[in-house]
Amino acid sequence: MSFPFPPGTDEDTPFFVISVAAQLSGLHAQTLRSYDRMGLVSPGRTTGGGRRYSMRDIVLLREVQRLSQEEGVNLAGIKRIIELENEVGALRARVQELTEELASALAAAEQAAASVHASYRRELVPVRHETALVVWKPKPKR
Repeated sequence: MSFPFPPGTDEDTPFFVISVAAQLSGLHAQTLRSYDRMGLVSPGRTTGGGRRYSMRDIVLLREVQRLSQEEGVNLAGIKRIIELENEVGALRARVQELTEELASALAAAEQAAASVHASYRRELVPVRHETALVVWKPKPKR
């Protein structure tokens, strides 16, 4: 579903009341309350305690419904699937952060090495090449 977000909002901005969220997700409002109590979907709250659902919540509600109806997964299994997917997402984000940090560190190391090598070039002094003969005479053994 493509949804034009108002300026300053995105798919994580909670602004759907429960009746609209129920219509958008194809579920009953009481089902949404039940899913909230179970921790399957955690909508935002107003200062008065009213639930406000984001577009991401609506997508998640649809996925819960699909897993339950089409795949036959029970709600405990769905909760575990959601937890694992969230964990995988967090781990992927962390791997991306570490990959970027590593690339930055490698670039800094290469730059430092190039700087050191450049300084060596300035200190090199040309030396004349001469041929010399060294004769070694060991001392006689007594």
